[in-house]
Amino acid sequence: MRYRVTHETVYEYEELVSIAHNELRLEPRETERQERLGTALRIEPMPRATTTERDYFGNPAHFFTVEDPHHRMVLVAQSELEIRAPAEGQPETPAWNELRESLRGELAATGLAAFEMCFPSPLVPLAREFADYGAPFFATGRPILDGVLDLTHRIHTDFAYRPGATSVTTPVRDVLAAREGVCQDFAHLELACLRSLGLPARYVSGYLHTQPAEGRERLVGADASHAWVSVYCGPAGWIDVDPTNDLVVRDQHLTLAWGRDYGDVSPIKGVILGGGGHTVEVGVDVALIAS
Repeated sequence: MRYRVTHETVYEYEELVSIAHNELRLEPRETERQERLGTALRIEPMPRATTTERDYFGNPAHFFTVEDPHHRMVLVAQSELEIRAPAEGQPETPAWNELRESLRGELAATGLAAFEMCFPSPLVPLAREFADYGAPFFATGRPILDGVLDLTHRIHTDFAYRPGATSVTTPVRDVLAAREGVCQDFAHLELACLRSLGLPARYVSGYLHTQPAEGRERLVGADASHAWVSVYCGPAGWIDVDPTNDLVVRDQHLTLAWGRDYGDVSPIKGVILGGGGHTVEVGVDVALIAS
């Protein structure tokens, strides 16, 4: 599948902004199943300086400075991607408890990258309450993917998708108690459950196809940035699951970046001098251009 993604963000400031320093993660990363065919960035006003590098997790990151005074800033990223669906069927995965123990002694690059995703992060704490929520699906000897799929289904069933019910600063404990939220909250909750059980999982940000193929239902979260979870399953590698839609990720999810939690992959963040109050509008469109 070949897609064109357009992500536009417009900031309107009540007062003049004299200088702005920003960090962008709007260029999709390449993965085993995703090839980036090109990305074009447009920034208004034109930046005085720009740099591009990869962050700790390998995500493309762009840094820029705008020194022209402005009341409005426009950021547009347009990318073309080629997505290959994973093989049909559910791969065999090791027992979750055996995988957990093996990571402690595995020093290979893949194992180390997985092991660091077992620990708490600023937005994903570890706690008994999260372990207890996920524990019923992880009996000793059960394949890790089986448990992950059941946990994903439980979150999808127990929680209501309700835009506006939470914000980027809502603690995961509050989400667990309220039983409502959005894709970001459900991803953070699943990460908290898995990591509290000692299992490696990372936060993935990206997009959903806004016009699914004939015969497929429109997925919740389309026309906006989306979030899901990637779980390390040993020899089967990293397998992505979407608790918002209760499915294994295939070719309708387009990966932008991954990290420990939302704070590592925020599409736009920075500092400004001036501005006062402001509004922000975000528009995302994902179009299928070849199948």
